[in-house]
Amino acid sequence: MDTLSVPPQGVEGEPRRLQFLPWERVAADIDHPDHLARKAELREACGAKLADTSYVAEHAAVFTERLELGERSWIAGYALVRGEIVLGDDCTVNPYACLSGRVTCGNGVRIASHVSIVGFNHGFESTEIPIHRQKVTTVGISIGDDVWVGANAVILDGSIIGSGAIIAAGAVVVGDIPPMSIAAGVPARVIRNRRVATGTSVGVDVDTCLRKLGKKARDQWHEILAQWKTVDSYESLEADGIRRPAARHLCDAIEIAAGFGEVPPGLDVPETIERLQRLQDVESGLFPEKDTVGHTATLREDPKALYNVLSVGYALEILGANPRQAIQTVQITPDELDNWLSRLPWKTHAWSAGSVVDAIGTAMYFNARYFGVKQPRDELFDWLTRNLNRTTGLWGSPTSAEGWLQPVNGFYRLTRGTYAQFGVPLPLPELSLETVVLNYRNHRGFTGTTYTACNLLDTIHPLYLIARQTDYRRGDAEDIARTIIVKALDRWQDGKGFAFADGGAPSLQGTEMWLSVVHLAANYLGVSDAFPFLPKGVHRTTAVGLGV
Repeated sequence: MDTLSVPPQGVEGEPRRLQFLPWERVAADIDHPDHLARKAELREACGAKLADTSYVAEHAAVFTERLELGERSWIAGYALVRGEIVLGDDCTVNPYACLSGRVTCGNGVRIASHVSIVGFNHGFESTEIPIHRQKVTTVGISIGDDVWVGANAVILDGSIIGSGAIIAAGAVVVGDIPPMSIAAGVPARVIRNRRVATGTSVGVDVDTCLRKLGKKARDQWHEILAQWKTVDSYESLEADGIRRPAARHLCDAIEIAAGFGEVPPGLDVPETIERLQRLQDVESGLFPEKDTVGHTATLREDPKALYNVLSVGYALEILGANPRQAIQTVQITPDELDNWLSRLPWKTHAWSAGSVVDAIGTAMYFNARYFGVKQPRDELFDWLTRNLNRTTGLWGSPTSAEGWLQPVNGFYRLTRGTYAQFGVPLPLPELSLETVVLNYRNHRGFTGTTYTACNLLDTIHPLYLIARQTDYRRGDAEDIARTIIVKALDRWQDGKGFAFADGGAPSLQGTEMWLSVVHLAANYLGVSDAFPFLPKGVHRTTAVGLGV
């Protein structure tokens, strides 16, 4: 017999070639007694769910707490697989690849040799405790269907790889890769979409979604406003599910119409200006929801009175007017301002703290523009500089329940009314971007009820603002912007507009905010001309400068 025609045998009698070429396996190899014994051991050790046609090579190092292997999937010899690993049908793990931590793959995922997919992370936050004694954290890695991960690529914890994506050889993925994208580099950035011819700057899907959504919004906004119009004002759904008129709803209607270059149909502009100006409290200059007189110390703790500085103030500007008087609440001494800012809940509710700074900055803008009062703006920026976290580029602390969500959302509100409004450069834009992208990734791009206009606005506006100063990690930010636009089209409800959050009912607030989010995303990508809505109120993007 010609010995060359007989495949070399492994220790247990299976062909040695299958350690490196497991795709050559046949039914006899899958049903080989030694292979069946290995699968039995895995089922006994970790309750592994292994399809009958799956294959685990003899020298594969498999040490899992959970293992699922679909039909026709295999793990080659000398691959290391540990942790909680789920592979769908037709998945391949080549020799010397390493999968560890929590990793979930769909169907048809190809993992090349020397790939590292690391679904966990070592804690390192404390500088007082040695790294090896800090807790290991796990967010997990999710890989969709029909994904090819090239040789020597690295995918780090928290990453989401969309279906149809290709990860180039040697790439290091530290964020999300959209479906049908080709990503390369360190860190990995999308270099093109597989559906789009090479050389196009924007994917056909993004451009098409923008134009379709823009046409729907332009054609239907009159109908949407009419649904919420009462005899005296506009109303919208509040948290308890009851429709009530409020200053915010009237201002949202004004901003929606202004975004299309108009005013709400039938709006009596002089009467509306009078109504909005009448909301301003004589003593504090703030805008409480009801015509009640309060003291500065009380009203400045009322979230609606503070937000209406933005909502009512910008609506008045859109209508060609302005507040009747200066906002006295912010005309205080540097020590009083320092005390007010320092007492805000930066450690527990940084979003709320940032929203107060937004109102303070906006009040200073109105005071400077219409009443010639420009102080204590310098003291505000001085406090922000002194209290900036120079590790994250943000203000405030993460929470155990929400991670970096509060500081990131607070960063949007804070910077919107200060740095963005007055055209002042951010102190640490690269660090800010890292934290914003980390928050987006840790929340998996937001899903379900967390996919809200607030969470996405508080992501895309910081990215837009940061991009004015640096192109650092621009590819990651562009991916987020594209995803926002593509998803937005499916969330529009004909004749009703947008819900504020997935699963909720459409409203004026949700419609205005989501239209602004889409504009920001399109603006970031340089394709805002394809979208007819231009925010002119709270979510406008033009800075006024410190000269105001």
